[in-house]
Amino acid sequence: MNVSPVVESEFASSVMAVPPLARRADLSLDVAENQKLIRYIEAGGVRTLLYGGNANFYHVAVSEYRELLDMLAESAAPGTRVIPAIGPDFGKMLDQARILAQTSYRTAMVLPLAGFTTSEGVEAGLTRIVDAAGIPLTLYVKSENYVDVDTLARLVDRGTLAAVKYAIVRENPSDDPYLRRLLQSVNPSRVVSGMGERPALVHMREFGLAAWTTGSGCIAPHAVTELMRAIRESRDADAQRIYDAFMPLETLRDDISLIRVLHDAVTFSGVADMGAILPLLSETPKAHHAAVRAAAQALLAFEHGLKAEVCA
Repeated sequence: MNVSPVVESEFASSVMAVPPLARRADLSLDVAENQKLIRYIEAGGVRTLLYGGNANFYHVAVSEYRELLDMLAESAAPGTRVIPAIGPDFGKMLDQARILAQTSYRTAMVLPLAGFTTSEGVEAGLTRIVDAAGIPLTLYVKSENYVDVDTLARLVDRGTLAAVKYAIVRENPSDDPYLRRLLQSVNPSRVVSGMGERPALVHMREFGLAAWTTGSGCIAPHAVTELMRAIRESRDADAQRIYDAFMPLETLRDDISLIRVLHDAVTFSGVADMGAILPLLSETPKAHHAAVRAAAQALLAFEHGLKAEVCA
């Protein structure tokens, strides 16, 4: 695992994979399958792993947290940045921050909490968490009501936040006054698009965000790396072709469940066996298994084909 201090330039150096987490039937961590998935993602050129919603960190027990952190740190290659999630509530964050302070992790992502927050409270709380953990945080923003733009910019300026994972869904990603206001105060190099591939083209081209988070890229890491390269090099036709290959699985995730569909899709693809999903979630309804399997395997086939093209 990369244990060097987080620098602003690194957020643009790799798409940020957001993998599911493999567990056995008894819900214990499956070290071998998690390592298998990590090595596969790394082999595709991805150098940042964010363990958050797709890994169901919302429901991880604090009593398991240190074991989980140690497993991820030991499984990742020396050049791979691993960002674990904390929270979403203050009490759980504080307990996890004290554990993080005993490790070599350099940032952690705060999971979003719906309701029971104010901007002032978020600012005060995150400041306390940083003091306890001894590291800056990455903030996952899914709602305008969670924290206002001025507060968010202040947290970045103070060094409380290393980065922002921006994931407020818009019907038209180009029409986003909150994001435009945010980028007037926060360098786009510190803002990562946090909604998978669907808004990635707009967020990269029109807003200049550093990168994006990917779930489906855990099945096609080489393709998602090539997509970033094509966007950066303004190869629009290539970018569109790769982007289109991600949409069938991304659409199923949007329509059914972002977390559950990805968890099962990785298993159906054969990349790694994710096993049981941690409650309070459950597997994708069986009525959707055939569609998820077909989309996962089609994306994997595209991954293999694109890799062969690039290597030819």
